[in-house]
Amino acid sequence: MNPYSQVTPKILELAEICQKNSSIDPSLYGKYDVKRGLRDISGRGVLAGLTEISEIQSYVLEDDEMIPCDGKLYYRGYDIEQIVEGFIQEKRFGFEEVAYLLMFGELPSKKELESFQELLGEYRTLPTNFVRDVILKAPSADMMNTLARSVLTLYSYDEKADDISIPNVIRQCIQLTASFPLLSVYGYQAYNHYLEGNSLIIHTPDPSLSTAENILRLLRPDGKYTALEAKILDVALVLHAEHGGGNNSTFTTHVVSSSGTDTYSTIAASLGSLKGPKHGGANIKVVRMFEDMKQVVTDWKDEEQITAYLNALLSKEAFDKAGLIYGMGHAVYSISDPRANIFKRFVESLSIEKGKEEEFQLYSAVERLAPKVIGERRKIYKGVSANIDFYSGFVYSMLDLPLQLYTPIFAIARMAGWGAHRVEELINAGKIIRPAYRAVQERQEYHRMEDR
Repeated sequence: MNPYSQVTPKILELAEICQKNSSIDPSLYGKYDVKRGLRDISGRGVLAGLTEISEIQSYVLEDDEMIPCDGKLYYRGYDIEQIVEGFIQEKRFGFEEVAYLLMFGELPSKKELESFQELLGEYRTLPTNFVRDVILKAPSADMMNTLARSVLTLYSYDEKADDISIPNVIRQCIQLTASFPLLSVYGYQAYNHYLEGNSLIIHTPDPSLSTAENILRLLRPDGKYTALEAKILDVALVLHAEHGGGNNSTFTTHVVSSSGTDTYSTIAASLGSLKGPKHGGANIKVVRMFEDMKQVVTDWKDEEQITAYLNALLSKEAFDKAGLIYGMGHAVYSISDPRANIFKRFVESLSIEKGKEEEFQLYSAVERLAPKVIGERRKIYKGVSANIDFYSGFVYSMLDLPLQLYTPIFAIARMAGWGAHRVEELINAGKIIRPAYRAVQERQEYHRMEDR
């Protein structure tokens, strides 16, 4: 092992000291009414700001009582279900329309959308030799780190990198939205070539194609894809583009933007947040859990076997022994996640095209059985349902997207939302965001060295 990466006995000794002196008595959180994770016991977030960009609805108030309801998601006041239904019925792609809506606060006319698509096409490029000098020279096994490094490096190519005037920040955010597919896919191609020994294939983007089409074109050796594949990937981008100001990475965008720093530093911080397995990396856990399940459950139609496996997951006896059924439950939604409901309709049609109907039925069975199993085993304060991560990993696997790109695909979509929230924070700039922490360490008397 590289000595630089080795955890030595001395480091282990220091870690024990750190852990001993940094562990806080859990009862103190209740004593001081601290909302851990900035959420109350029902999962409702602590109000930290105002936004016009999106809204999540998971309950209604009746006589001051929270009544759970089917989840709803609104982009700039528009129901996401109606948005998806609109562009699907008109047989066009939706991500670019949604990116425009999120950033500028209104639905574009046909002319405005075409102009915006042309602008994205113009910006869907990278500085001269950037791929050779930055992406190919330092391949990484983690595409999110590659993406963050590339974003920070783009700072050096921007003559107005530190200009946080609204027009300049809008320009930067549109450019990043356009270039994220290139940074992500080229980063994967570098990894696949230099670390996995496969052929290096770099396609140039087609400015006339949608974001979803360009991702598939850039990734596949022959650049080919079906209309259904592109449509479903586009729907995935739409559903991941935004999810309220309180999710971890978007809140990060607000926090870092409030300090007055540049766009590239802000988005790199948001990427670091999204990388976490509790956030953007959750769908990878779902895929790996199902791979394990398919090895253990011999009959995918046997609900008793499936239920036994789910109980084993909760008992920390299966998969990663974390006691979790990945893809089930959400910090906000209770009865249903509208994104999962929308996605499921398209997942079935793709499974038929790919010959994966039996696997889709297994997913459907788990979606149906898991809430009952969890309800019998755990005390829950709100309902449990499948979230967007439950199906997205399955979709990406059917699209033959490599596992390394699952979270970057999330980032490609969410860049639209991050950009909108950054601009909103700067337009309504107030104080730097600084929540309070209560100190619970007792006072200590300082001792001179010879007395320690």
